[in-house]
Order: sequence, then C-alpha cells, then structure tokens
Amino acid sequence: MTGIEVGLFSVVAILILIYSGMYVPVALGLTSFVAVWFLRGGLEAPTYLVTLAASNSLEDYIFGVIPLFVVMGLVVSYAGMGRDIFQVANQLFRRVPGGLGVATVTANAAFAAIAGSSVLGMLIPPSVMLIIYAIITEQSVAAMFKAGIIPGIMLALAYIVAIVVMATFFKKYVGGQEQQDIEAAAQENFSKRQLFSKSAPLVLLILLVLGGIYGGVFTPTEAGAVGALGALIIAFLKRKLDRTVLWKVLVEAGHIVASILMLIAAATMYSRMLGISGLPNELGEWIAGADIGLYGIMTVYVILLIILGTILDTTSIILIMVPLFLPVVVPYGVDLVWFGIITIVGAEIGLLTPPLGISCYVIK
Repeated sequence: MTGIEVGLFSVVAILILIYSGMYVPVALGLTSFVAVWFLRGGLEAPTYLVTLAASNSLEDYIFGVIPLFVVMGLVVSYAGMGRDIFQVANQLFRRVPGGLGVATVTANAAFAAIAGSSVLGMLIPPSVMLIIYAIITEQSVAAMFKAGIIPGIMLALAYIVAIVVMATFFKKYVGGQEQQDIEAAAQENFSKRQLFSKSAPLVLLILLVLGGIYGGVFTPTEAGAVGALGALIIAFLKRKLDRTVLWKVLVEAGHIVASILMLIAAATMYSRMLGISGLPNELGEWIAGADIGLYGIMTVYVILLIILGTILDTTSIILIMVPLFLPVVVPYGVDLVWFGIITIVGAEIGLLTPPLGISCYVIK
C-alpha cells in the first residue's frame, strides 16, 4: 500500500476502534504503531516512535502547567467555592426571570476561570483544553488564554439572554417553581458581608492567577503553581482541607493528569505517523484542487468536530483532528490561535449534540 492509503486506513481504523469502545490513547498509539510498521517495513521505526513520544513529547517545561491547574481546580472544588459562588449569583439574580439559570451560567463562568469545566470552561482561561491545543500547535499559552476571554464572555452573555427570553415568553418550556417557593427563596437574603466572604476567595484567586499571567509576573506554569498554592491556603483557612481531602485531591489529580499525558503521547505518535504517510499534504492538495476555499474547509472541519463530539471528549477530538487539518489551513494564512478557539467551540457543541450528548449525560 502507498503512504496515502496507509494514512487513510489508519484514520478509519482509529475511529472504528474508538467507537467500538477502545480507550482513546490505546487506539491512537496502536494504530500509529502498526501504520508506521507498514510504512517502514520493520519494528525499529515504530519502536523508536513510541520511545520518542513517551519522552520528547512530554519533557517540555510547559507540561508542568497541566497537573498544577488540575490540582488547583480540584482543591477549589473540594473547598466548596463553586457552591459559594453559585449561592452569591443566585442571590443577585433571584428576581430576574429565569434567575436560577442565569445564576448557574454566571457561577459556571466564574468557577470555570479556575476549574476549566465544560461548557464555558473550555474557553475561559485557564483552560486545560487551551493549554493542550497550545502545546500540540506550538502556540503561546498566554495568547490562547487571551483569545478565550472575549468568546467565553460572549457565550455566557448569549446563554443569559436566551434564558431570560425563554423564561419571559416561553414559561412552559423553561418550567420553574411554584410562586410560594419563589417568594420563600427571595426572602432568603444574605448580608453584604456574607456575599463578600463567599465570593472574595474565588475572585482573589482568579486575579492572582490571570493577573499574574497577563501582567507578565508569572509564566503560565508558574501561575499554575501559585494558583495551586493559593487554593490550598484558602481551603486550609476555610477549614476544608485535611489529610483525607488532600489525599483525595492528589489521587484524583494523578488519574486526570495521567490520562491527559497518555493522550498527548499517543497523539504525538499519530501526528508523526500522518507526517510520514504524507496524508495531510495530499489532503491539502485535494482541497486546493476542489477549490472550496477557507470557508469550505472550516465548514467541513466544524461538521467533523461536531460529529466526533457526539462520542468523544474534547481532548481526544483536539488530538485527532488538529494534526490532520493543521497542514491544510496553514497555507491560507490562518491565525492558529483563532483556529484553536474554533476547534474548542466546535468540539464542545458536539458534546451537547444527539444521539449521545456527553455533557447532557453528565448533568443527568
């Protein structure tokens, strides 16, 4: 088989294996290994590829940012700061139509600035997805963070407007509480001191981390370390941190980081296998010949992101699709930071899309 044929078969094989339930890093790594074996006619090249992916692809200093932000997000979660910011938002918006939904979006956006949870959290920095994209495309993490702020805020505002409109004009669709429950909730007032004490820790942590990055005081990796330390101090002062909680945080962080790093190593194998096969270059030439232009390419790309999002997590989608399409869009002079934001938004839409809609299952 030619390199192009091997590349095409490898992409199809990866999708089949993933949809059949195989762990994504295993599917990526196994298919890449076999494909390079076919292309080079021996085990030496694919074995070297595994070694290279497991060492060089993960030894960069910037990878330290991943465990640090994961630890920070977990500590914030265990300290109950997510619940606190929700209670504050719920108090502020309790008299707004659809106030509970507005409070949920507001709290999610604020909490995402530390934890990076789906859906808004993928855009609002510091987001692990933005970090992963920056690493595999060799872009600035700080630049990706800056690029995510405005789209993240715009998306949050769009959700809020949609909720208020539906709660005002389509009440049956939104549902809600009985009138007496609404009145009881409205009477449950927090004092200004209570609102401040609940919101101040998270606000200070956000200012510390993001202010340090954008102010040029910290690198993103250093900001992750400062943020993790700040979260530990806040949790200790709130008396939410003991030996048991700390152990849970470390174990959970270890599981999350190990899975992310395995994905990155496997994706590195996949990306290099594609380069050896010549498939991205061939795909770029075919698209140029089809003359569909940049908008046509991006339309196809976003559709594929949404389709994959029905079954895969955002990390896996980024690591599969970006290496395939990156060589295609580069000749058009596309800003890769902008391309990253489009990638993450498209993948996140997929997580809400039937027939599966993974985010919907999580909420359920």
